[in-house]
Amino acid sequence: MVAKYISRMGGSFDEAKDVFQDALVVYYERLVNPSATLDNDIAYLVGTAKNLWLKRYRQNNQNVPLGDIELWDEDQEHPSNKRLMRFLGTAGQKCMELLKGFYYDKLSPAEIAEGFGYSGIRSATVQKYKCLEKVRETVKQKALVYDDFME
Repeated sequence: MVAKYISRMGGSFDEAKDVFQDALVVYYERLVNPSATLDNDIAYLVGTAKNLWLKRYRQNNQNVPLGDIELWDEDQEHPSNKRLMRFLGTAGQKCMELLKGFYYDKLSPAEIAEGFGYSGIRSATVQKYKCLEKVRETVKQKALVYDDFME
């Protein structure tokens, strides 16, 4: 549980092991104290590990002013709109228009259903799913990667 939590928070498995061992030391110290009573040993151990991780995370997290961050380097590659559109075109014109409506035009499922002539919202969302599956299958078949869409 501790490793899963730390992984979700951006930590590595080695960091999770370190934090868990630190939590075990805290737990042991608490356990040998005769005046201490624990109702739930596992919850105490996991909670201690989470608190130790948060403390470590806050200490290591360096805050950088937004003005100092370059969001897009001019020398970086840019996504190629032509390559991306050609690839999406393999799903078919109707799928391209449907996906454009959902993602680019930000149309609601009801508007999509009405505009494309589907019987209802459910039909529109199912068709969107099928279009996305066509695109995913093409990616798998051609073993495409992120760099294939960069200029």
